[in-house]
Amino acid sequence: MNPFEERLLPRRGRQTRTTKFNPVVWIVAPVAAILFQVYVARHIDTLSYLELPLLITVYLALMRRSPIAGAATGSLIGLMQDSLSTQYLGMFGIVKTLVGYFAASVSMRFDVENSALRFLLSFFFFLFHQLFVWLLTRALLGQPMELQIPQTVILGFLNAVVAIPLFLILDKLRSETR
Repeated sequence: MNPFEERLLPRRGRQTRTTKFNPVVWIVAPVAAILFQVYVARHIDTLSYLELPLLITVYLALMRRSPIAGAATGSLIGLMQDSLSTQYLGMFGIVKTLVGYFAASVSMRFDVENSALRFLLSFFFFLFHQLFVWLLTRALLGQPMELQIPQTVILGFLNAVVAIPLFLILDKLRSETR
């Protein structure tokens, strides 16, 4: 095994760590992210590219390392975001459920404490999120929606850049158990 693989893959025989947060973090972080998305991003156009509820979903799913908990977290955050946004109820709920499930599944295989891996996962899950919103809008709702790939890639990069300091802040609020 080379040094790069040793840093990304968890060691054999070592139990995977689960993360425990204060229950307030489980409530305050998603609600603050949704309120930011719904209210601040509407009034300040330069911040409208941030998808903070998605980043919080990815972080909580990565740290819990349980696909079921990740899917439940994603669905709750997505449905709360749907209820406060102009989207149809369930659009973000479905997409964030998938993101939470897959993020937690990835965290079972890789050591997600690595900042470079967190950056790549944040970028990937932003693209995944946007692709599935586009797909559901066209397939389920039958509404035309254009997928602007260059703009989506740039916004994914910007969200991944924001995810690194956000994840570091959230890391300070957790405690690990084995």
